[in-house]
Amino acid sequence: MSQHAPPRPPLGVAVEDDGLRRLHFRLWQILMTALTVLITTWFVTFGPIPAILSLMIAKHVLVAIYVRGFDGPKAAGHRESSQLADANLLPPY
Repeated sequence: MSQHAPPRPPLGVAVEDDGLRRLHFRLWQILMTALTVLITTWFVTFGPIPAILSLMIAKHVLVAIYVRGFDGPKAAGHRESSQLADANLLPPY
């Protein structure tokens, strides 16, 4: 009796791990945003100077969280933005 190797898995099978990673990342974003807003609200109760300082810092933190979302998990087949930028900046040789 001849022994055959098992068939190779199909090449087009997608793993659902990316969806779970994306969910985890979005939950992290929501948690950090809520935490930033709560801490800022707490500092606002101390008076006008701490309120101004906390709002200035919170603005930058929230923008950083938002921008971090652009670098989150990517779908398969998408090129990195840095690769696109490098390809456009280099002169043709």
